[in-house]
Amino acid sequence: MAPTPARAAAHSLLRRTRCYAAANRIRPAARDFSSAPAGATKPQGAPANVAGVKPRDDELDVAIVGGGMVGLAVACALSNMPLTKHLRVAIIDSNPALKSRGYLKKDGVPDSRVSTVTPATISFFRDIGAWEHILQQRHAFFGKMQVWDYTGLGYTRYNARDVCKEYLGCVVENKVLCNSLLLRLQEQKEDIEKMIYPTRLVSLAFPSKSRQGTAGLKSPSTEADSTGHTSEALRRSNLVKLDLSDGQTLYSKLVIGADGSKSNVRQTAGIKTSGWSYPQSAIICTVEHIAENDCAWQRFLPSGPIALLPIGANFSNIVWTMSPEEASRHKSTSPEDFVKSVNHALDFGHGPHPNSSSLDRYMERLFSGIGDTAASTKECFEVPPKAIGLISDRMAFPLSLMHSHDYVSKGLALVGDAAHTVHPLAGQGVNLGFGDAAALANVISEGVSVGADIGDLSLLSRYEKDRKAANVAMAAVLDGFQKMYSVDFGPLNVLRAAAFHGAQFISPLKKNIISYAMGDRKSPLFS
Repeated sequence: MAPTPARAAAHSLLRRTRCYAAANRIRPAARDFSSAPAGATKPQGAPANVAGVKPRDDELDVAIVGGGMVGLAVACALSNMPLTKHLRVAIIDSNPALKSRGYLKKDGVPDSRVSTVTPATISFFRDIGAWEHILQQRHAFFGKMQVWDYTGLGYTRYNARDVCKEYLGCVVENKVLCNSLLLRLQEQKEDIEKMIYPTRLVSLAFPSKSRQGTAGLKSPSTEADSTGHTSEALRRSNLVKLDLSDGQTLYSKLVIGADGSKSNVRQTAGIKTSGWSYPQSAIICTVEHIAENDCAWQRFLPSGPIALLPIGANFSNIVWTMSPEEASRHKSTSPEDFVKSVNHALDFGHGPHPNSSSLDRYMERLFSGIGDTAASTKECFEVPPKAIGLISDRMAFPLSLMHSHDYVSKGLALVGDAAHTVHPLAGQGVNLGFGDAAALANVISEGVSVGADIGDLSLLSRYEKDRKAANVAMAAVLDGFQKMYSVDFGPLNVLRAAAFHGAQFISPLKKNIISYAMGDRKSPLFS
């Protein structure tokens, strides 16, 4: 890994987004999902009454706009925590897939949209009770990974045994992740159908600053007349108003934008972003092998990386980054020609296989005395399994980096792709989103435990402080990799080869890289 482009990207994003100093990982944020914080005496999550007036059905504590993986994870986490399980939570999304309630069959053709979830994310899913549902559906753990360069100058092998773990990650179809979260929500909420609004957000109206500043100054005796109308108006004046496409209007203390990279919530709130588009698109699809694949493979080509990820049985998922023109061409070729192109890209295409050399043996001897030798240090380069057929449609999408200047404002929080998008070369995007979900749920629980307004900016700022630095750091690392491997230049090729050799033979560095990718460490370097 070349430090210069990553460092430059990090500094650029830090300047543009006013990043805070602390980073948060999923595991610390998730530790309170099954137990109440110390000192808490009882749940305080039920909607508060103002002047004795009970909130109406259209008044919520939390409105989650977006019922994808991250939005569902927030809802599931809140429903699982002792102090927040009584909150009135709504999920607003018109996707008909939210009606799914049963296990998806393992013997069907895998969907091409998958995520590589890290052990930290798996721990979060276990904490909120959703992982047991994933285990009943298709998934594929992998304990080995091989990364190499098209020049043939170097490669790196990673093994879960290097850090005394059983696996490096697990590949799961996105629809399985969503379905498992829905199944868990159904266990927690008897009225889950009332919780999901199958419609779209049309507009948002936030409380005026003047009202926010004076609402707490009135005495209870003057807040309501005999009918309670003034009290209701007062209460709603401090809530976010959501107008929906089916004509309904909801009011909520907190709105969570989990509606993707083109977030309507973010745009309506006027939150600005920084970022850039890459001159690349990614093709995703599912291929078949003769035998089962149990390793994750990634090769860096001149136009971008190609990844081969196990998805169970004899199937693998392809994520192939290339120019938009190449993507259009590969998407339209025959299935037979596409499979040939995939095998060419993963084998001898663009350059030879890496071979052991005297330099390898020298580096192995040089660094053998530094820390405990990683198990994968002595592993040789392997040729990936060949694809024998294309069994899904090919999908292509443009790649970009985006980061919101702010994650929160009064009554609003952004999570997942609504707050940040990164290059998919390491499969970290959704893991960052699940980290957001865990951290935000934890902050909301802390607010409830002390009777705070869960839409209060000072409370929500804790979430932003926790997550922004971690997300910026990962985005910078991935952007540095993208830039480093986008140039075919002799001296840079040698530098990349040195990085591969360092990651392969310097065991402490290898272990740090693995731990960082797994979500267990804040930095991929020594820390």
